[in-house]
Amino acid sequence: MSNEHLAWHETLEIHELVAFQSNGLMKLKKALAEIENQDLIKLYKTAIEGITSNLMELLQFYPDMPREETNGENWTEAREERRSPGFHAGDLLGLAKTSVRNYAIAITETATPEVRQVLKKHLNNGVDLHARVFHYMEKNGLYPAYDLEKLLTGDVQLARKALKE
Repeated sequence: MSNEHLAWHETLEIHELVAFQSNGLMKLKKALAEIENQDLIKLYKTAIEGITSNLMELLQFYPDMPREETNGENWTEAREERRSPGFHAGDLLGLAKTSVRNYAIAITETATPEVRQVLKKHLNNGVDLHARVFHYMEKNGLYPAYDLEKLLTGDVQLARKALKE
């Protein structure tokens, strides 16, 4: 690596990818037990293997991410105690974010004004939902958005948990 650490913007993009894929991996693994169709099982296993590989590769960049000094609190243990609400809120946050992105793209493809109007309304609702979920998570200590060290530590913990399950 040519610099002493990764750039801030790429650090945050990797954070988004790791958080989203970790939640997705846990959901895929849990759902796999309920699937009976062999072709669908193969697809799920392929997705699980791919996401597992992605996470393992992305986790290799965490030591090179910029860090701030911490005050010594063990955020990893605190987060584990709140895992269930954090997992579900994080999943909802990812869904809201993905919806916003998808609606923004869909709007650029519309030719009919009435369709565009409905999609813009849905986009705004998605933005509002994302904000509400984010503020819930922040208020409850589930998303340390202003503490990069805690954010990255949580990513590593979540990814390791997803890889173990």
